[in-house]
Amino acid sequence: MTLHEFLYWFILPVLAVSALLVFVRFFLGPSIADRVVAFDLLIVVGIGIIAIYSIITEQPTFLDIAMIFALIAFLGTTAMSYYLRKSQHKGRHKDKVLPKLKKRNSHDRD
Repeated sequence: MTLHEFLYWFILPVLAVSALLVFVRFFLGPSIADRVVAFDLLIVVGIGIIAIYSIITEQPTFLDIAMIFALIAFLGTTAMSYYLRKSQHKGRHKDKVLPKLKKRNSHDRD
């Protein structure tokens, strides 16, 4: 079994099944944080599929696309976590996603 056959017959179906499971988590996620994590994982699975396609077709330009997707996913996850933290801190977000920060007094410091 060559590398191309292994990637084509084993790794791609595993990534396809994992993408389907992540879609289920994305649509059924009880909180917005679950959906953000599922979306981030979906991008990672997509990057894996693009990378394997790049190896199979021997076209390294697809790896550039995968790196751009990784950058977009990182920035999107970072922005969404910043939004969730700010909205929960101000009390705008009804979803109990992140634990509230306890205000520290001057006598609480180590």
